[in-house]
Amino acid sequence: MRQRQIKDYLMITIGGFLVAYAIMAFWVPQNLVTGGLSGIAIIIAYYTKEAGFLIPIWFTTLALNIPLFIIGFKTLKKGTIIRTLYGALFLNFMLFLTEFMPVPSTDLLTGAIFGGVLAGIGTGLVFRASGATGGTTLAAAILKRRFFREYSVAKIVFVLDVSIVLAGLLFFGPVPTMYAVMALFVLTKVTDTVIEGLAFSKAAFIISKQSDSIAAAILTDLDRGVTQLSSRGMFTKADQPMLMCVVTSKEIVQLKELVYTKDEKAFMIVTDVHEVLGEGFKEAKESL
Repeated sequence: MRQRQIKDYLMITIGGFLVAYAIMAFWVPQNLVTGGLSGIAIIIAYYTKEAGFLIPIWFTTLALNIPLFIIGFKTLKKGTIIRTLYGALFLNFMLFLTEFMPVPSTDLLTGAIFGGVLAGIGTGLVFRASGATGGTTLAAAILKRRFFREYSVAKIVFVLDVSIVLAGLLFFGPVPTMYAVMALFVLTKVTDTVIEGLAFSKAAFIISKQSDSIAAAILTDLDRGVTQLSSRGMFTKADQPMLMCVVTSKEIVQLKELVYTKDEKAFMIVTDVHEVLGEGFKEAKESL
């Protein structure tokens, strides 16, 4: 248990650094408001700097997080709030440190893509450790608990982040906002990939009169497990077996050839599977 906690906090630490570096090195110089408290902080930093008294990014995010944590301690579970508190404090510390690091690019496209990739990896690592970095995620959890129980946290986060992105449109205009949306898209996709893993597989559902022969071939030729499910055609009202098999992306072509060699009229559905746990694939403990 202690080893798992050390691993989780290490992931939150690495993730917090990557998110902070993405914000300070790629998004702040381009005024890319991608949502979250950092988006509000970017707007405030830009206009206070123009007025001659810069309020740094880390200060704004810290100030906005404080009331959220005060409410969160009374509202959310202790384990959740402690990890989130660590994530938020470390992110703010790294926002302070990375402020003095060199900016690698002043190009909008580079800032959107590489900032999104780094922030996505960092966010994915934090989420895999069952943590968070405060901000709109914490605000959404509090709003759901207190006011909007019928809505998911993800939907509330979406509304909050879209509102902040629209504020960026108001203050910085359409061009930085379009690149900010691109960065947000990249961030979301990379985050999902880090959480779910890169080892995508395929699930096949097969309906055939030669199901026994197909199943035997899958077991011997592909060396993959196969499960028979009960199904019923609603047009014919006839009961018929349906086979379910999960294979790697490389094996799907071989599976198709095997099925249609046995039965040219077989009905087959192939769908993407983002994570498979168990024998022949990833062990369950590797995903935790």
